[in-house]
Amino acid sequence: MTQVLSVSSEVFPLIKTGGLADVAGALPLALERVGIRTRTLLPAYPSVLAQVEGGTQVAAFPDLFGGSARVLSTSVSGLDVLLLDAPHLFDRPGGPYVGANGYDHPDNWARFAALSKAAALIGTGAVEGFRPDVVHAHDWQAALAPVYLEHMGSDRPATVVTIHNLAFQGAFPQTIFAELGLPDATWSVDGVEYYGSVGFLKGGLRAADRITTVSPNYAREILTAEGGMGLDGLLRGREDRLSGIVNGIDVETWNPDADPHVAAPFDRDALFRRAINKRALEAEFALEEDDTPLLAVVSRLTWQKGLDILAEACDDIVAAGCRLAVVGSGDRLLEGAFLSAAARHSGRMGVRIGYDEILSHRVQAGADALLVPSRFEPCGLTQLYALRYGCLPVVARVGGLADTVIDANFAAQNAGVATGIIFAPVTREALMEGIARLLELYADASTWRDMQRTAMSSDVSWTASARRYADLYQGLLQEQSR
Repeated sequence: MTQVLSVSSEVFPLIKTGGLADVAGALPLALERVGIRTRTLLPAYPSVLAQVEGGTQVAAFPDLFGGSARVLSTSVSGLDVLLLDAPHLFDRPGGPYVGANGYDHPDNWARFAALSKAAALIGTGAVEGFRPDVVHAHDWQAALAPVYLEHMGSDRPATVVTIHNLAFQGAFPQTIFAELGLPDATWSVDGVEYYGSVGFLKGGLRAADRITTVSPNYAREILTAEGGMGLDGLLRGREDRLSGIVNGIDVETWNPDADPHVAAPFDRDALFRRAINKRALEAEFALEEDDTPLLAVVSRLTWQKGLDILAEACDDIVAAGCRLAVVGSGDRLLEGAFLSAAARHSGRMGVRIGYDEILSHRVQAGADALLVPSRFEPCGLTQLYALRYGCLPVVARVGGLADTVIDANFAAQNAGVATGIIFAPVTREALMEGIARLLELYADASTWRDMQRTAMSSDVSWTASARRYADLYQGLLQEQSR
């Protein structure tokens, strides 16, 4: 059986700040079903250790970036987990990346270089009885793993780096390079040097045997100057090593027919039960009860997500006859803009500032449509949850949104395959045109129900994508054996 070491800074259900955790938690379980055994390495943050009973020490590092560290082996929710327990790096208040003061931990470079170095050591046999065939690094926090492995001799595992969002690259001052323990030659344009800084992701993309990202459309977008975030040249040079594999979701956790968090479970053949969830959501957000469309947002409130455009459009959305429920946090100005809009439109708009996993289930089960006006979106998971729950997505034509939602144009409706609405460009005017189309569809109850059923029939699981990852791993191993 092919063995993979997956390396991620967050993994659901242990710790989550965004979609990376969902992917890192769900993909190993899907890979197991296609014959790939995965062990997942992540930092032993205090909140993670608090959820883990015991754990067996399987490796120790006397000096890992300024202190001793050990690796604990345990199992959580079906995941085979390796925890990097380095108290000098991870035992502190705050989140995985940001301290209790709201600012990035100043030694994030050391914390995640340590994660990468530990992954490389495990990849070359530091854990007795486990010698992975592939080290799969997720995002910049793990991206130095292929760089370290590159300098550990020829008897090393194959390496894959997955880009979840190219906007986050892990760039740090040149002064840290000497502390990384890499050969001097690595400080070059063909190594980790990136416009005079140390680029964690840049180094990983150059060193990895294969590069993946989380949707085919995003894989094309990052080859352009507009979408490449300064790395398009490197990526074009490695285009033959790059592929886009769309994310899936955990369809057991996100299952409207057996969701313990919703007021009334339902399936595509019992859509009438969604009305119970809609009434419950109206009450939760103090919204007026009526039959007008209830639109929702579950998102980080950032420029990337296009939420500034949505904030500007709140008055227009309410004037058009819709209600709006917003769940998220992020930019303080955007948080204030949504709260102000909700105050202007009491009973028609409600806002919850903060991340709430359970509430997001109730939103998907009760809202009629989900708004995702992102300027760029590598894959997106929220629209996949929406499809699963019959909450029709209204999305921008970018990245994975365009790969996963079928626009309700005439041909798609006629063929019975439409699952949502896609708009472009990402402007307030185009968003409102998309909402106008939604209102037309919503006015025809039969058409709306048909679209909901089609959306709920979409395969948003990991099944097909797990097979693509398995094929990618097998291809790499065949290359290595030649």
